[in-house]
Amino acid sequence: MTSGPAVLPDHTAVRTALWRALHAQADPPPHVIEDEVGLRLAAPGDDWRARPDMDERGTRPVRASVAARARFIEDLVVERAARGVDRYVVLGAGLDTFAQRRPEVAAGLRVFEADRPGPQEWKRRRLADLGYGIPDRLRLVPVDFEGDWWGRLLAAGFDPGRPAVVACTGVTMYLTRDAVAASFRQIATLAPGSVLATTFLRPAEDVEPELRPFQQASERGARASGTPFLSYFTPPRMLALVRESGFRDARHIPAEELTRRYFATRTDGLRPSRAEELVVATT
Repeated sequence: MTSGPAVLPDHTAVRTALWRALHAQADPPPHVIEDEVGLRLAAPGDDWRARPDMDERGTRPVRASVAARARFIEDLVVERAARGVDRYVVLGAGLDTFAQRRPEVAAGLRVFEADRPGPQEWKRRRLADLGYGIPDRLRLVPVDFEGDWWGRLLAAGFDPGRPAVVACTGVTMYLTRDAVAASFRQIATLAPGSVLATTFLRPAEDVEPELRPFQQASERGARASGTPFLSYFTPPRMLALVRESGFRDARHIPAEELTRRYFATRTDGLRPSRAEELVVATT
């Protein structure tokens, strides 16, 4: 008995992967991150850079943000791995390519990628098609983030008694506030020294005026694809939610901090947007 065709990945996951590749191809070095593996997975066709959402000038702040958050989390994983943390969970993994691009780090970790069943089965097939395969250190875990995703993670061999880094990027806007809070409360029960790095989408009035039309277009696209944006947070509200969930401490990582870390020496004006920012919380 053969299975039917796998569901395609979410359009936002593909677009994020293409923005990472566009940063490497369109922006001059030094690159914040170099990731064209996601481009190979997506296989968008030779004319992908002609897509309206890949406009080189119009997407500069957005692709800088995507590159910066990916680099920030990878730096965090490397830092924690040096301290002995050997578990890394990627919630809403999409076309994440850490395990393929950073094998020297991933070799010392057990990496759990959690995502919706259809898109994840598609990714499993694409990794096999491209010759990457699924090494034993990588577990692809199909989940429903509004359901018992924690139980599925445990069933896949995740040990909550060991410290872990949990990354949740580009996910919270698709969940209800109650689901976000429930997920945070669950992650806060992890072993002491575990770290959550999560992004959150700011309300349109908090976004740079020149980027508001872009965010509104993204919202329309999300609704049209059946995955509408449900939750927006200001930094104080996100910090409050994380702390109320039981984390020992939490810190907002604004776009300005990412600029200082990764863009300070650039002379081309490439800077991340504040539309989607990060919070880092520790158990």
